[in-house]
Amino acid sequence: MPKFPLTYIFRKIPTMSADLTSKMGSVNLGGSDWKSSLKVPLKDTRPQTMDVTNTKGLEFEDLYLRRELLMGIFEHGFEKPSPIQEEAIPVALTGRDILARAKNGTGKTGAYVIPSLEKVDADQEYIQALLLVPTRELALQTAQVCKSLSKHLNLNVMVTTGGTTLKDDIIRLEETVHVVVGTPGRILDLAKKGLAKFDQCSTFIMDEADKLLSPEFTPVIEELLAFFPKNRQIMLFSATFPVTVKDFMDKYLRNPYEINLMDELTLCGVTQYYAFVEEKQKVHCLNTLFSKLQINQSIIFCNSTNRVELLAKKITELGYSCFYSHAKMIQNHRNRVFHDFREGGCRNLVCSDLLTRGIDIQAVNVVINFDFPKNAETYLHRIGRSGRFGHLGLAINLINWEDRFNLYKIEQELGTEIKAIPPVIDKSLYVAPSAMSLSAGQEKQSRQQQLQQQRNMLDNRHSGRQQQQSQTYQRQPHNQQQNYTASANHRGQSSRGRTNARSPSNQPSNGYNRPDGGARVRAQ
Repeated sequence: MPKFPLTYIFRKIPTMSADLTSKMGSVNLGGSDWKSSLKVPLKDTRPQTMDVTNTKGLEFEDLYLRRELLMGIFEHGFEKPSPIQEEAIPVALTGRDILARAKNGTGKTGAYVIPSLEKVDADQEYIQALLLVPTRELALQTAQVCKSLSKHLNLNVMVTTGGTTLKDDIIRLEETVHVVVGTPGRILDLAKKGLAKFDQCSTFIMDEADKLLSPEFTPVIEELLAFFPKNRQIMLFSATFPVTVKDFMDKYLRNPYEINLMDELTLCGVTQYYAFVEEKQKVHCLNTLFSKLQINQSIIFCNSTNRVELLAKKITELGYSCFYSHAKMIQNHRNRVFHDFREGGCRNLVCSDLLTRGIDIQAVNVVINFDFPKNAETYLHRIGRSGRFGHLGLAINLINWEDRFNLYKIEQELGTEIKAIPPVIDKSLYVAPSAMSLSAGQEKQSRQQQLQQQRNMLDNRHSGRQQQQSQTYQRQPHNQQQNYTASANHRGQSSRGRTNARSPSNQPSNGYNRPDGGARVRAQ
């Protein structure tokens, strides 16, 4: 080993110290600058309601989460915990059973995904968390959130649902899987066949628990729990909890921590209207709403699969882009429709109650009940597709004479008021201010362009007259009459062409027809 004189060593100490400091700064050990290197999406500047802003002021850093998980949280677009996340995450990290009730679109998914990922040990090669959801679309959405939040944790997340081949699941389960997201039927099938082993899985979560504990799913859930250890943690999340949930809680949950953030059932940001309209006039009414409302994206609900396809065909014939989805479609087609609509590939989606559960599409600001639902629970989940995470939304219900009793019953059960559609729908009720200012700017620009075109036409006419006056006045009356007739015909054709033209996009306009047959009014 070479020996260096003390003078050489002391001379090198300042340089070594500077190098070490620069290296420590580059990796931000224990510093607060680690956020600066994150690829954070653009901040959502839309105003939010008290549903998500009425918090205790906690930050995600205050929850003592792993740095890698925090990185995924911020890069996913989460900024601060919502009220349900503030309440649920600290308790979930202790391993206690939870029964949580919160409104649709207030951050329930993050409230159970974040603590589940925090407790997973990537070095252990077995399933450590199961996330059960009632529908295939919700399973895909939840799995995507899990993968996004855990991208720095080196975890493997698997999603499995009915309608897909079992062979693919077998291949994926041959490798290490830490978190499984799926629907009850397929998960139970994998457990029975010994393909998915849950004997060491400590976390059992049910989202939309009221649906999962309905008579349709309860036997499957109870059979599935037999594959889990006795010391598992069970967490139930939903917006509504019927009696069946209480029975399950008393039987399987141990001293659960109950969270209830439902002072009122409906979202504060969703404005609800109804319009009386005859059945044969519903399509015409929908056409009018499309052409007059300022729609980002809309979901139109029908009560049967047949009516979904028929209405989608009618909307397409009217000239508007439209997707449709229902439970009888092939799973690959459903997945494609859901993905494309979520990515903004189409403005309107017609569907059955398949998409009433947990589907989170931030761009949806209008929900239309083409067929009015029969019960309050379905109505609550339908209108919850708009106004997500404290944003603004609009729910319009087309009702006939037979629906009036259901309307009154739902108002009483939910403790809400569904108002008659007014002569003017204020855009500030369902359109973000930034979008409104953009729309106003576009309208102003359009008006300026129209005025400029009119000025150009007048200038052209004036210059044409001057040229005619400078030329000889010896013209044949017959030719003059022909010229005027052709000019008049041309003007008439262009006018009719503008009148009959229909834009395929749902652009806002200056007014709309009352769906109940009222007089034409102007919208602000």
